[in-house]
Amino acid sequence: MSWLKRLFGLEKPQNAQVNPAPQPVPQAATAAPTATQSMPPERIGLNGEYDQSGLAKRVALAFDQDQQLDDIETLWVAQTGGTVVLKGKVPSQDILNKMVSVASSVNGATAVDTAQVQIG
Repeated sequence: MSWLKRLFGLEKPQNAQVNPAPQPVPQAATAAPTATQSMPPERIGLNGEYDQSGLAKRVALAFDQDQQLDDIETLWVAQTGGTVVLKGKVPSQDILNKMVSVASSVNGATAVDTAQVQIG
């Protein structure tokens, strides 16, 4: 099973990207015509759309795309703002280090929290 399927119930969407270009954010009717809104990078979804869990989904996609990272069914990916939160259990420190490296490379990730990960 893939990370995306297990964590979010999603098959990999066609054209899904780990670091897509953000789609324009619609401006509110009350906004001034010259006002521009930008989407926070941690809220960009798999296809550039706004997604509250966009960063976590893109990290899961990055894990799926890395041949060295099989889906570890005892680990979960979440986010708090720009921080990727890993929770659960991994088989080794080497795998955790690789996951932190991959997660850190995703646009919008400002930190990776592994305090809730057990090794062994």
